[in-house]
Amino acid sequence: MIASMLILHISDIHFKSPQCLDPQQDPDFPIRTRMMRDLMRQVELLGDVGAILIGGDVAFKGARDEYETAWKWILQLAQISGCPMERIFVVPGNHDVDRAIVRQNIPTQSAQHMIASAPKHQREWRLSQQLAHEDSGQSLLEPHAEYNVFAAPLGCNIWPEKPFWHQDVDLNGGVTLRIFGLTSTLLSGKDGEDDVSGSLYLSPRQTVLDPVPNTANLVLVHHPLDWLSDGEDVDDVLTNRAAFHLFGHKHKQRAVLADTYVRIGAGAVNPSRGEQPYQPGYNLIDLEVAGEGTARHIRVELHQRRLQDAPEIFVAITNNQGQPVFRTNIPIPVEADLPVIGVPNAISEVAVVGEIIEAAAVPDAEAAMGEADTRDLLYRFWRLTSGQRRTIAQDLGLLEEGEMLLPEPERYGRALIRAGERKQINDVAAAVAKLEN
Repeated sequence: MIASMLILHISDIHFKSPQCLDPQQDPDFPIRTRMMRDLMRQVELLGDVGAILIGGDVAFKGARDEYETAWKWILQLAQISGCPMERIFVVPGNHDVDRAIVRQNIPTQSAQHMIASAPKHQREWRLSQQLAHEDSGQSLLEPHAEYNVFAAPLGCNIWPEKPFWHQDVDLNGGVTLRIFGLTSTLLSGKDGEDDVSGSLYLSPRQTVLDPVPNTANLVLVHHPLDWLSDGEDVDDVLTNRAAFHLFGHKHKQRAVLADTYVRIGAGAVNPSRGEQPYQPGYNLIDLEVAGEGTARHIRVELHQRRLQDAPEIFVAITNNQGQPVFRTNIPIPVEADLPVIGVPNAISEVAVVGEIIEAAAVPDAEAAMGEADTRDLLYRFWRLTSGQRRTIAQDLGLLEEGEMLLPEPERYGRALIRAGERKQINDVAAAVAKLEN
């Protein structure tokens, strides 16, 4: 447990090769240096960062060398901010979609067009149909291939059966922060072209956001609502089911502090140098559970930092009162947990008490991947060779028929969640340790 959690929220880093491969020829390199130095000073004042949330556009064209360079910088960012490696989370942005694949892959184009052209009332069904189809589902996700290689050690990779992720992080006071990483880029890069506002689709499939007692839902997604064809529907869901809404893409830092939620826009770490105004930025969000009983709440302090050009330093964005901190309190609803009764395939224990059947729900194996030890295991598992990963998954019976044909991030992502469901995480850890030695 921790007394409070300081979250670093960044987006739109845009590592662009070949420039980013040589720091001496990367025009964005000095801006990232300025940001890191400012972050070091903020950490001295506020304490270590407890989690890094990256809102997409890590790369510029979804190329592997861009992600390799980005990963080195992200590890440096974690080190200087005091953030554990197992507390880094990411979602894809439109620049994490390889549009060259979309241009060259007719099945990808067909799948995107089938969804985008469907009438509004059929779009959810059409998306589910395309994702469920063995070939169409893989084609729809293929432009995210390099993003998935990058995101797999973070437990943030996606695949047709699971186009978004969710993981739990403990706050103090018995409250859980459940982070949902939603994918707004399934239709991104259609025909290999730039996206236009209102052309993307999230779908109710990604916004279930079940209200769990003592749990505050945080949604991390790249595109703001006006970029989504179902933006109004998503808005309704978020305002009712999520306490924190974190967006990127627009390169503008915004903050909406409502009675029951906080909505934050990230500035770009590296916006286009042609943008006016040119204002790289980042956010720090401090969360602390306070109060008792029905008065319990999450204290929120938002620090938004942006670059000014003369002198070239990061400064605080101030609120309407001229203060460098935006403050609010978000209530934590006191709700009774519901018994799970007679739900097929969703119970682990059933006990008969008189004439009442009480059923305990199977733990959420994916959400539990947010535990520090498990996320550390993810890093170690993905540092192994492909052959070693295959040996572990096969020896522990974690692969099902046909899954060896899947891309590795999906293949072993499925296997690791399955290990959690079968309570085999310790077996995976032991196998990884054996191969490491």
